[in-house]
Amino acid sequence: MEREKTRWGVAHIFSSYNNTIIHITDATGTETLGKASGGMVVKADRLEGSPTAAMAAAKRAAEQAMDKGITGIHVKIKAPGGHNGPNTPGPGAQAAIRALSRMGLRIGVIEDVTPLPHDSCRKKGGKRGRRV
Repeated sequence: MEREKTRWGVAHIFSSYNNTIIHITDATGTETLGKASGGMVVKADRLEGSPTAAMAAAKRAAEQAMDKGITGIHVKIKAPGGHNGPNTPGPGAQAAIRALSRMGLRIGVIEDVTPLPHDSCRKKGGKRGRRV
């Protein structure tokens, strides 16, 4: 019995509190096979970052990639990061991964690729910090 070969792709998930963007590429990351965002699947702006929107966007991106022959996926999760953004992904990241696996894609490596500063520009907030 011959096992069928898994064709791997990479799912780049950018998840902030305001939106979730799923971009599926080939294994090298050069060719786009499918992409969708929370804003493409919901009408209200405030719902773009929600888990529901992330699931719908992941489903749409996965369908596009599966049409092009992708059967397995490595996941790279990115939060806004940098020296001002939060380093934790938004609420849509978990939901997007679950939706991808529900679509029948094999999930390989899940890694966090949030940009971290190696001592960066000066943080905003002034000399005395943010006064609340």
